[in-house]
Amino acid sequence: MHDFVNTSLGWFHFLTSLIAILTGTYILFNPKGTKKHKQVGYVYVFSMILLCGAALGIYNISGEFGVFHILAVAGLLTLIIGMIPLLFKNIQKKYKVFHLWFMYYSVLGLYAAFVSELSIRIPEKPSYMLVGIVTGVIFTIGSIFIFWKEKVWKTYFIK
Repeated sequence: MHDFVNTSLGWFHFLTSLIAILTGTYILFNPKGTKKHKQVGYVYVFSMILLCGAALGIYNISGEFGVFHILAVAGLLTLIIGMIPLLFKNIQKKYKVFHLWFMYYSVLGLYAAFVSELSIRIPEKPSYMLVGIVTGVIFTIGSIFIFWKEKVWKTYFIK
């Protein structure tokens, strides 16, 4: 079994991931647009930037740039794209749906990364096929949830 955390950067990555998972989960299941949502959202965004940045410096699984690094870049892009609509003060309401879509996928990616990390580190023989399967299951379930929620978002934001 691989060590879960064996460097200072690994601990930093682990702690920022816990913060991101807690804040991301809070945001998913609580009202949107409130002051609390925005405050917790900024903590989420900041922790995700730190988390993905730290992930780019960790090479103890394969020793080289690999799939987890590519996913960290994808996580950063999803986060940035999700925040773009909020940078404009006079944004049309329909673009808030765009924000919700990408931020939900940002959290889904975080959940998938968590389960993928466990599926690589826990077994004696790590399986990238298992990573693909659990990631696919998480994104399938999450996408069903997002498509269901999109109807609610559109009726709320697009009138």
